[in-house]
Amino acid sequence: MCYLHVQVVIFFRTNSTNYSNHYCVWDMIHSINPKYTPPTRDYLANQLIPTWYKIEKSNVISELAEVHSVALICDSWTSIAQDHYLTVTAHYLVEGKMKQKVLQTKAVYTAQTGHVVAEEIVDILKDYGIFDKVVAATVDNAANMDVAIKRLEFVKLGCFAHTLNLAAQSLYSLTAVTQWTAKLRAIIVWMKRSSMAKVVLREKQDLLKLPQHSLTLDVRTRWNSLYLMMERFLEQYPAIQAASLDQRLRKNMERDRLARLSDEDFRKAEDFINLMRVLYTSTLCVSTEKNPTCGQILPILKKLEMHFTAVEGDTVFITNLKKQVWANLSKRYQSEDIRNFLEVATALDPRFKLNIGGDDDAVWDRIKRDMMKDSEHEQQSTEDDCGEGSEKRDENDEVEEEDENQQPPSKHPRKSPLEELFADEDAEKMSSHRRTMSIQDKAEKEIQMYKETPPTFTSDDPAAWWWNQRMTYPLMSNTAFSYLCVQASSTPSERVFSTAGDTICAERSRILPEKADMLIFLNKNCF
Repeated sequence: MCYLHVQVVIFFRTNSTNYSNHYCVWDMIHSINPKYTPPTRDYLANQLIPTWYKIEKSNVISELAEVHSVALICDSWTSIAQDHYLTVTAHYLVEGKMKQKVLQTKAVYTAQTGHVVAEEIVDILKDYGIFDKVVAATVDNAANMDVAIKRLEFVKLGCFAHTLNLAAQSLYSLTAVTQWTAKLRAIIVWMKRSSMAKVVLREKQDLLKLPQHSLTLDVRTRWNSLYLMMERFLEQYPAIQAASLDQRLRKNMERDRLARLSDEDFRKAEDFINLMRVLYTSTLCVSTEKNPTCGQILPILKKLEMHFTAVEGDTVFITNLKKQVWANLSKRYQSEDIRNFLEVATALDPRFKLNIGGDDDAVWDRIKRDMMKDSEHEQQSTEDDCGEGSEKRDENDEVEEEDENQQPPSKHPRKSPLEELFADEDAEKMSSHRRTMSIQDKAEKEIQMYKETPPTFTSDDPAAWWWNQRMTYPLMSNTAFSYLCVQASSTPSERVFSTAGDTICAERSRILPEKADMLIFLNKNCF
């Protein structure tokens, strides 16, 4: 009952700032067991939560010890108390399912140079024993993160969602866009600032049977905010127009401003929504946490290139938008190392293996080398484990002999008459099975089989597909798991910061960073 109480308390402390919910918790517990006495604040904060944290952290370390490859997402955040935090999350595959764990939300009090960030990440990784298992790290475009990942010699993958957002934000630099959006933004600001306008707008929404959605304003730091503002404006324009003509709103100047919007302005809004919807959808595609996303980057970029290529019939407005967005996107992921990594990840994604976009032969050669390298590494690890086991057996020969003397002799299963009759043939078959092909031949055979297999549908989970096909592709599946665990965007860290914002809110701004780390860890890893 005590740990159930702790779980409920942590859930509410990290997901709600409404203290009335906490009293509901006490009432619920009292209804279940009136004799139960809740723990004191001091006992809960200094005994129960730290103990639970140690247990869960030990479980995470044990789980990561069984994992072959791990990908990281690193990002920083500043709380309302002006404490700076570094969050590191680990992503890996277990039985064909994507898993993620928040390793630490660490408070830092030194200048966050690239060298310092690298040392902080190393401390976290060594604490969990996964430093040698890291395949790649997904980070934003901050310079210190770039330097830190290079110092650690990890493959550094820029957040693809952030990249798409930067391309969308580049439209603010176009004079035609800023002047056009200023007209619409002024109307939205007027509707949002007036309390009576909100009431009238709601009445018109009911009358016109429109969704009762509030108008939204664009914020340059918010992903796709300009697209969302335009989409909501077009949806609610009939209600906005009807509200502006209502006698209760006597701001003639503002109604005149609405009247000054021409048909051309609305055609631009419709064209803008149709053009930028694919960018918004692409952001959603790579922001998921439950499926591998790294293999989607190159296919999405290829589709965006086709979508943002100017064609005959485009208006001047649309042509300028397309050129501006693609000019920004075309600069990304041009590093040879990053490009090679993404090409392999795309080839190992059964949904997009035909959309590599580079030299196919070179990509498959890299995959074959990775397969052979992974196989040799696994074989070496097995031999090392066997060597350690033999040394332990030599040290404990006497104990093992005593145990063997105590155990009854093992009984060989009795052969059936058919097995006895064809024993020689079975022995020959067993001998032929043991004469296996070389690792290189196995790798080439698996690659050829995989290339001849039709691509799967985009709705399929590539991690689950490789897990189900691991017996057919024993070498290739291990390599695929190493790439598919890498995430295309850093949105998991952004979601951690949302939880952190609920934990370190205005009402709890004095919470110690160590306690905040425990609460965030337990909330994200246990619920």
